[in-house]
Amino acid sequence: MDVLRWLFDAQLQVGDGFILWREVLGNVFGLLSALGGMRRKIWAWPVGIIGNLILLTVFLGAVFDTPNPVNLLGQAGRQVMFVAVSVYGWVQWRRSRGNSQAAVTPRWATGKERILLIVALVFGTALLTPVFRALGSYEPVWADAWIFMGSLLATYGMAKGWVEFWLIWVAVDLVGVPLLFSAGYYASGLMYVFYGAFTLAGFFVWWRVNSNQRKRAIVETGFPDLHLKMGDVPK
Repeated sequence: MDVLRWLFDAQLQVGDGFILWREVLGNVFGLLSALGGMRRKIWAWPVGIIGNLILLTVFLGAVFDTPNPVNLLGQAGRQVMFVAVSVYGWVQWRRSRGNSQAAVTPRWATGKERILLIVALVFGTALLTPVFRALGSYEPVWADAWIFMGSLLATYGMAKGWVEFWLIWVAVDLVGVPLLFSAGYYASGLMYVFYGAFTLAGFFVWWRVNSNQRKRAIVETGFPDLHLKMGDVPK
């Protein structure tokens, strides 16, 4: 109980303001999860879930009676969504691991899948914006809805092994940084700046892995996509 009390009350003073240590800790777990995802390690999913649960209490500031009484419902809701989708991703990666150290084989989404991602992001944001506004989310509400939908699609794309999921995170970060700073969540805002650079690096890492696997498949079989079916890891 003492540890929990410290976790909920601890603050880092920054000038005249403060940052909750919970916010810092939750983002550290998120960064570790992103690092594990870039390296295609299964442990990325449970580590991410821990961070999601911590950040859930942060973004429901009014509910948990924190010093920053601002509710970002999109940010809070996406933590719940993260937990659910992360369980799905965890199961998917365990099934596809085979005898390889890497848990998933990166592949490009098909043209149809890319269209569906874009449509889901745009229309999902439009549908959620009035819902979040009615629930009292922080303005601009569309940005909160964009972050929620982008996070959902990026996490799903990671579970599927789509290389493009990193670019969805970049789109989330571009909107998330100004929103978080304006709402007073400075630790998360700074982490989003770092995530932006990190997700670009992750994109190029997965792109290179996919390219190398295609070259190996051509050498071994003469067919570039034979070993690159969804969930199939080259032996």
